Amino acid sequence: MSLDQLYLTLLIGGLVLLASIVGTRVATRVGFPSLLFFLLVGVVVGEDGLGLQFDDVELARNVGTAALAVILVEGGLTTRFSDIRDVLAPASALATLGVGISTAVTAVGAHLFLHIDWQLALLLGAIVSSTDAAAVFSVLRVLPLPRRLAGLLEAESGFNDAPAVILVLVFSAVPFVFEPEAAAVNLVYELVCGSAIGLGVGYLGSVALRRVALPASGLYPIATFGLGIVAFAAAGSVHASGFIAAYLAAVVLGNSGMHHRSATRSFAEGLGWLAQIGLFVLLGLLVDPSELRHDVAPAVVIGLVLLLVARPLSVMGALVGFHIPWRDQVFLSWAGLRGAVPIVLATFPVVAGVRDSTRLLNIVFVLVMVFTLVQGPSLRPLAHRLGLISREATREIQVEAAPLDVLDAELLTMTVQPLSRLHNVTILELRLPDPAVITLIIRNGHTFVPEPDTRIATGDELLIVTTSKTRAAAESRLRAVSRRGKLAHWFDEYGEVE
Repeated sequence: MSLDQLYLTLLIGGLVLLASIVGTRVATRVGFPSLLFFLLVGVVVGEDGLGLQFDDVELARNVGTAALAVILVEGGLTTRFSDIRDVLAPASALATLGVGISTAVTAVGAHLFLHIDWQLALLLGAIVSSTDAAAVFSVLRVLPLPRRLAGLLEAESGFNDAPAVILVLVFSAVPFVFEPEAAAVNLVYELVCGSAIGLGVGYLGSVALRRVALPASGLYPIATFGLGIVAFAAAGSVHASGFIAAYLAAVVLGNSGMHHRSATRSFAEGLGWLAQIGLFVLLGLLVDPSELRHDVAPAVVIGLVLLLVARPLSVMGALVGFHIPWRDQVFLSWAGLRGAVPIVLATFPVVAGVRDSTRLLNIVFVLVMVFTLVQGPSLRPLAHRLGLISREATREIQVEAAPLDVLDAELLTMTVQPLSRLHNVTILELRLPDPAVITLIIRNGHTFVPEPDTRIATGDELLIVTTSKTRAAAESRLRAVSRRGKLAHWFDEYGEVE
């Protein structure tokens, strides 16, 4: 590739990325699922749109697998263990037994209604059997579900990618010979070994990061995220499940009380969004809309079998004995969102050379598009109808996503360093410019709202809300006091950037 081609590629990639980010905001406001917008961006840029040709299925599989690892690490780092601790058993059942039931029922439906052979039917069942982590995590950010139900959905979406991948690889064998005993042994090995590697890397990494002083605070988020990727790659190198290893390692790291947790989670969310945008755009490029019209009807049929039969049976069968309320089970059945994971999994048999597997890719693409449009916008009304959330429930928001830009406000965070003279300064003595205010202090893992006489301490993480016009003055005052103490102005210290 010449430099001119490189510049052109980067220009197109940057413009597509920016268009996707802007489109996400618009899509969120009108209730359109973001993942579908990203897919449509890929389709528009692709061969039937602006003419960019991309037919490398193997590259799409490899990039998609790496992107899914990033998304799972991000999901693990932003998962609170207290939310999933009490639902680990039912979530594990949904991720294993539930995936098996859904695969079998969907495969039977595909064989009967589409008249395809059993290998393709089993592949189709396995491909669409798992819920999509990216789609579920994005829904949970804006839907105020009960903590137990949200934790169950979150844990299931983090766990069930691994069994689905294992089944797809088993059914992608050429020639196809299905041996249940060998498949069961392989499934147990991959899950147990992957879980052990993930937990081990997470624990050792958290211990190391608490004891090692890195030269810059920005390195902690990179190191934390890197450990999740190490767990993924280490498990994959021994033919264990890298997906479950990445998720569990990230859960351990994100809940171990490490330094710079807020910065780490923000960094992880940024990478997670980048992975989602790149993944969905790439998958949109891979599919040509002109080739999809013959697969719309089969996709709708399989989607209905999955939504109305396979998913409810898998939820009921997996949750027998866990005393999950019927309302929760109904919502879980409807909330089994599909997204990037099935489309990425559909590339596996294509790369493996399974006969007629290209048709599966088209069917899965249409299924994801159609049923995300059906399921996504209907989740909130369904939750209201089932009495899971009240009409007055406040929409949970991410501070950087909703009201701050409307109010022309900004959220700043800073950590008080060991040599900073902010130590022992009270909130009142700090005298931030109006209307800047320290809203929260995180100290030794505990969060509290400071009083005027609260003294700042070394290691505190301060959350400061200010306006865009006052931000520079607030930052200057913080720098000045950090350098010379509360009497900084007496020493002609005004916090200029050095």
